[in-house]
Amino acid sequence: MEFSTRIIHEDNIKDSSGAVMSPIILSTTFERGEDGVSFPGGYIYSRYDNPNRHSLESKLAKMESGSSCVSFASGLAAATAVFQSLKSGDHIILPDDTYFSIRTILDIMFKDFGLSYSLVDMTKLEELKAAIKPSTKLVWMETPSNPLIKVTDLAAVASIAKAHDCFTVADNTWATPFYTRPTEFGVDIVLHSTTKYLGGHSDILGGALIFKEDNERYERIRATQKYGGAVPSPYDCWLLCRSLASFTARMPLHSSNAMQLAQYLESHPKVERVLYPGLPSHPQHEVAKKQMTGGFSGMLSILVKGDRDVALKLAAALHLFTHATSLGGVESLIEHRKSIEGPPSTTPDNLLRISVGIEDIKDLIEDFKQALDSV
Repeated sequence: MEFSTRIIHEDNIKDSSGAVMSPIILSTTFERGEDGVSFPGGYIYSRYDNPNRHSLESKLAKMESGSSCVSFASGLAAATAVFQSLKSGDHIILPDDTYFSIRTILDIMFKDFGLSYSLVDMTKLEELKAAIKPSTKLVWMETPSNPLIKVTDLAAVASIAKAHDCFTVADNTWATPFYTRPTEFGVDIVLHSTTKYLGGHSDILGGALIFKEDNERYERIRATQKYGGAVPSPYDCWLLCRSLASFTARMPLHSSNAMQLAQYLESHPKVERVLYPGLPSHPQHEVAKKQMTGGFSGMLSILVKGDRDVALKLAAALHLFTHATSLGGVESLIEHRKSIEGPPSTTPDNLLRISVGIEDIKDLIEDFKQALDSV
């Protein structure tokens, strides 16, 4: 079966009612067998596992061509579980433009745990090789990156990491498995904030890790989920499975709209630069074409001509693009990243990050036209 058919029809919950849609199993505990020891239904307690979570994890693993999935209550809970699988003294390599909260986790939550990290421009492979130490255990990728839209060569980085006995994680939240499946390029673990495109409606908080193979690290992270308890609720899992049914219908619209908006903005005299991997002007356009199949997803950033105030005025002048945090929903959003990231941020003052929704592209372009005319 094709990708979209499998998402809709496989790994659903069936019960005796004949319901077409999977039920929500809210129970926190499950009945033992007559022997008092076994659990005939396969479930013990909802923190350990739940039918809705099991359904979700099975779907996500297949979507990313992985062996298993471990889901969490948020994308950052998933990232934290990866760091918890490391040992004191381990060294991590992060992209120099990694999502700012990843560094915050390491700087605040793990500051006394003996982990260290280096920041590297992942588009420069020689810099990556030079940054690897004997203590390096993890190479972290984010492609496209947030919010500078850099595209990392997944296969090249995974090969370098493997040669130095490091495991790899790729944040695939922006590209999604509709356009890129990092496990197929040799990446060990794929991370998602399922809050974003997989949820798709800005009403679910969640995260997931998909593993290329079930190994010791997978078992360690599964134990972190099971005993640490940062698990998604049955309702959130059910809602996310429902959203996945429309995933393959939504993503082409996001991508098509983003490409057309990027082309319009690139030609506008009040826009200094457009960052979108689908544009030939993007520095890693050829890499993007190699590993993004069928489109380039729905995220772009622009540098407006002017300073912070001009960028904020432009965001405020838009009517259809809501000035708000997050991304990946059916509605279009815009955000001035520097103002939320704070003083440590390296994001340019004149950068606006845009999550292009699935509205009619003519309306979205017209909205930008009137906003640009007003600043």
